[in-house]
Amino acid sequence: MSERRIITLQPASPLQRPVPLPERPRLSAPPPLSLYVHFPWCVRKCPYCDFNSHAPRGEAAIPEAAWIDAVIADLQAALPQVWGRRVHSIFFGGGTPSLMSATGLDRLLTAIRMLLPLDPLAEITLEANPGTVEAARFRDYRAAGVNRLSLGIQSFDDGMLTRIGRIHGGDEARRAIDIAQTHFERVNLDLMYALPEQTPAMALTDLRTALGFGVGHLSCYHLTLEPNTPFAHRPPPLPDDDTAADMQQAIEDTLAHAGFDHYETSAFARPAQQCVHNLTYWTFGDYLGIGPGAHGKLSSHAGIRREMRHKHPTRYLEGAARGDFVQEARDVGMTELPFEFMMNALRLTGGVPAQLFASRTGIPLAAIADELRTARARGLLEPGDDDIRTTEHGRRFLNDLLQIFLKD
Repeated sequence: MSERRIITLQPASPLQRPVPLPERPRLSAPPPLSLYVHFPWCVRKCPYCDFNSHAPRGEAAIPEAAWIDAVIADLQAALPQVWGRRVHSIFFGGGTPSLMSATGLDRLLTAIRMLLPLDPLAEITLEANPGTVEAARFRDYRAAGVNRLSLGIQSFDDGMLTRIGRIHGGDEARRAIDIAQTHFERVNLDLMYALPEQTPAMALTDLRTALGFGVGHLSCYHLTLEPNTPFAHRPPPLPDDDTAADMQQAIEDTLAHAGFDHYETSAFARPAQQCVHNLTYWTFGDYLGIGPGAHGKLSSHAGIRREMRHKHPTRYLEGAARGDFVQEARDVGMTELPFEFMMNALRLTGGVPAQLFASRTGIPLAAIADELRTARARGLLEPGDDDIRTTEHGRRFLNDLLQIFLKD
């Protein structure tokens, strides 16, 4: 007599029962909140840069005082959107925020503390370029409350720095790091690779030089030709794709051997040295963006809203006189939210807990069950329902993975 096999039918798991999107997000609580402040001026705009940065024309000085007044007024106008919420990090980006006077930065941070409940242990980062470094200024930045510095090194090779339009040289870069480490325990170095005619050996020389300083965080970016930049119009001779891929692999291997966690697509950190502010972005947290061209994302029980301030510094300062700061604002549609969440979260190599999707978007995880199954079947996401994490294959083909969550 053959053995009878008894099959017990189990209820389908939440990820096996796709549900329709709700009409609006159902957020149980707002996510962590950060503040981004944009300083839009540089000494000279780099030919690869598509950020909102502007070099002062002629002999015109940077209108620092007017910018600070406008940013404070911008924050005051935005307070009803974030009322009572604690700020966990502040990031001064640009442009080149290290062109700001220490006195001006102190005035701005004082105003921020008066207007917002700032976490006593909040991470406060300021971007700086080696060509604008002064020892006394760094000391005073630290005294004003900045506790993390991000230096735009890009390379230590004088010839390479000239080719990519940087205003500093290798010796200035080394000196800037020494000064930064005198005053700041937490320092990030930005490096770029796949530079014009760069070889893998040259890229690794830059990396090993950076590692020699013992910093806790490195950001390693592949040079890309962004639209509407001088490099896009007149491309320099760049390494081919295979050579650039070899550089990337060598960088990742070298940093892993040195004890760095490759925690995000372009970010590497020693233990406890991850950038808190950028983790806000990548985990789909909230951030209020103030200053010319600053972007923001804010959640409420009514939904998720994105804003952009007036982009050009002149327009921003003119608008400030009228109390008009926001150039664009829109509510993020329910069909857009899965893609927007994944576009950020999938940059984290360790992934995110699966329940974070519902808590940050207000959409049940079951609503994207089909997409998750498709991504896992294609080998782009790791199996398992506890987290959402890319495979190595998924990290290499991230755009293909994101397309799965993009609604028509």
